[in-house]
Amino acid sequence: MVDPINTSEYVKSVQVLGAVPETDKKILTDEAVTFLVLLHRSFNGTRKALLKRRDERQAELDAGKLPDFLPETKAIREDPTWQGAPPAPGLVDRRVEITGPTDRKMVINALNSEVWTYMADFEDATAPTWENALSGQTNLYDAIRRQVDFVQPGGKAYKLRTDKPLPTLIVRPRGWHLEEKHFLVDGEPMSGAIFDFGLYFFHNAHELVRRGHGPYFYLPKMESHLEARLWNDIFNVAQDYVAMPRGTIRGTVLIETILAAFEMDEIIYELRAHSSGLNCGRWDYIFSFIKKFRQNPAFVLPDRSAVTMTVPFMSAYVKLLIKTCHRRGVHAMGGMAAQIPIKTDPEANKIAMEGVYKDKLREATAGHDGTWVAHPALAPIATEVFNKIMPTPNQIFLRRDETVVTAADLLSTDLPGQITENGIRKNLEIGLGYMEAWLRGVGCVPINYLMEDAATAEVSRSQLWQWTKHQITTAEGKKVSKPYVLQILKEETEKLEAAAPAGNKYKLAASHFATQITGEAYADFLTSLLYDDIVKVDSQAKL
Repeated sequence: MVDPINTSEYVKSVQVLGAVPETDKKILTDEAVTFLVLLHRSFNGTRKALLKRRDERQAELDAGKLPDFLPETKAIREDPTWQGAPPAPGLVDRRVEITGPTDRKMVINALNSEVWTYMADFEDATAPTWENALSGQTNLYDAIRRQVDFVQPGGKAYKLRTDKPLPTLIVRPRGWHLEEKHFLVDGEPMSGAIFDFGLYFFHNAHELVRRGHGPYFYLPKMESHLEARLWNDIFNVAQDYVAMPRGTIRGTVLIETILAAFEMDEIIYELRAHSSGLNCGRWDYIFSFIKKFRQNPAFVLPDRSAVTMTVPFMSAYVKLLIKTCHRRGVHAMGGMAAQIPIKTDPEANKIAMEGVYKDKLREATAGHDGTWVAHPALAPIATEVFNKIMPTPNQIFLRRDETVVTAADLLSTDLPGQITENGIRKNLEIGLGYMEAWLRGVGCVPINYLMEDAATAEVSRSQLWQWTKHQITTAEGKKVSKPYVLQILKEETEKLEAAAPAGNKYKLAASHFATQITGEAYADFLTSLLYDDIVKVDSQAKL
């Protein structure tokens, strides 16, 4: 690598406002910091402009304008000749992918799982404390080099298997909306997405290629093809900087916003040489559907349990994604199975696992090329299904040209279901449970034998906001009003707090949640709302 810039000048422009443990100093090197500064100065202005455009689009939706396929990109959608990139090494067969946070034990367990890939998650499954942001990078650095052994307090040892190849590693950085307030460049907080991407890429890109794969990413929360273009520009600059051929990086885009669903072709097009397909991020997609249309009473949805993958707007989204990906020669990845084995109740566990089987059968039969699981015990179920339906490494050859999905299909709210007090209480339990864990620095939490992350908490609070805003009447005949939801919030908080260990953060979680469920204030993201509570600034910290 040729370094034409003054590293010392770049490092001087940085303020690190958190302690850097000895174990993590190999991550925040002067050379890596210089690379981060270069990316920040090159792209943060565009990032902020795109976030401003999100606000403008929201104002249009609030005024009643519904999304549609873009007339200005019609030529891209209708051109049958262009394709995304061929599958990269380690990404040809992705039939089962496991996801989870980047703590050391999880990294080892995930890489030892019987899966094809592991998505290491700096986003929805990680609370971005400064400690988590740095240690996650160290854990991945060590895992790539097969030096990630770990001994748990109490003596249990964890280490990587050596009897067979490990799953392909894919990293999900934070979304464009989140900042890293412990790392200032020119006095300004750095983008969390660029921070996560930049450190991982700088330290590991060449080592990954040397070991036969490459630097691969999942790209979250995008709302337009212009946001995909920004990632593509960053990829090009990053590869040029380390003298790596363009196209070595691959990015799978999570289609987890309703606006991105109208720009699937365009998103793949922007990433072309770097594209490794699209993914159905089901819970974030439902969250986005509620969030974007929250002011419109025509888009009120029933209890979360009734919003399944087979309801009209979700089914249309899946069909369009598979058709679009396969037409462009890239993977169409399915969604998450969040179940956790119920060891204390064999009958309940059997029912839960049968549900996983049916969901994965739906995905494989529809044409997905792979799927997600949150727990290693679900991998054999997903593998059995995809092996049965998909004996080839993928099924990109299933073109689905007969599929027609209209804007009306993507926006259809013609679905059965009721709004119940039980649904309200479940939303409060999930929202409080996740927020309490997040405030303690834990990014995913088991609740009722489901692994809940930020996406499901967002669905919970957005539904409560929507129901209160529009004064919905429950199936029991009760109007959902501000006093009503705040009273139930109080009851659920007291119940959870009484059962939790001392030092829990349920009161703090409830104080934040109370501002988000009355149909009044609405934070763009819960993680943004809570972030300052986990920022621990150390003005004396140094590189």
